[in-house]
Amino acid sequence: MKDQDLHVLFADPLTDEFENRWREALSDLQVKLTIFDQGSEDILKKNLPDADVLMIKRKKVDQDLLDKTEDLKLIIKLSHWPIWVDEDACKNKGVEVASIPQLGGIAVAEHAITLMMNCARDIIPSHRGVKEGNYRDQDLTPEVTTERSFEFKWLPVDPFEVYGKTLGIIGYGEIGKEVSQRANALGMDVVYYEIDKIPSSWEDKLNVEYRDMNELLSISDFITLHLPHTDQTEDLISRNEFKTMKSSAYLINAARGGVVDEKELVKALEDGEIAGAGLDVFEKEPLPYDHPLTEMDNVVLTPHIGGGSGEGWSDLIGRVKKKIRSVASGTN
Repeated sequence: MKDQDLHVLFADPLTDEFENRWREALSDLQVKLTIFDQGSEDILKKNLPDADVLMIKRKKVDQDLLDKTEDLKLIIKLSHWPIWVDEDACKNKGVEVASIPQLGGIAVAEHAITLMMNCARDIIPSHRGVKEGNYRDQDLTPEVTTERSFEFKWLPVDPFEVYGKTLGIIGYGEIGKEVSQRANALGMDVVYYEIDKIPSSWEDKLNVEYRDMNELLSISDFITLHLPHTDQTEDLISRNEFKTMKSSAYLINAARGGVVDEKELVKALEDGEIAGAGLDVFEKEPLPYDHPLTEMDNVVLTPHIGGGSGEGWSDLIGRVKKKIRSVASGTN
């Protein structure tokens, strides 16, 4: 079978931006590529019978869907975890399931954890204080240290451990799941909010618990956002949400600036309604140099670098192409 004989069906709605990226990325394969349009289930049903490869992010694959396929040989799940995929039904039908993680999402997850740790360990004021020699304000003199003689915490910072703290994840897609795995490794308790609650069996595997939005906000020591900026999520975190959070809580945002009401965030930080924030994204980018956030010591700011170097996208595309070509060559 040649590439051009393959029909690849992307069975999750994509934004215009990502549809164009995928079409360009797979263009050298010369496959027939059909992308499920938002709100048009008819396109999916029409194209399932002759699809050779089904690509999914969140789409549920059950026996009912598989019964509508005739030529399907491979399902590419863009995830570390084949949640919503009936693997036994796929095996019985002779359909391979390949889970391919999105490395760009892993980079964002790592950055969210980095922002959280920077907040917890007071890294920014500590770095600045060491660099500027602020120990002089403490009437200290540099001395040779020994095992029993040293100046412990010689600057007025207040770091704490994240072990045993509760991390609330709003938006439990692929990035949210990657964050939760790293938080588990740090010994944190992880709760999540997502419109589509994952099966309880997968909650057990991922060591997370579902909470509704208000409860998550009220019990979490850190709240990290991992959801797109849409009309529905515009200013999702605003005045009422900040009032619901603990005064000791930190907000982490490596998603999109528009999901947080920035004016209300500044007010919450100034009034001590929350303890601090770690932000990689903003309503306006670059963040204006005279923005109030730039004057706050309890805020960690980075210039929208959560997605990493961009190598994750090219690696993902390479792995997807390799799997599709294996179908063409009959080696899958």
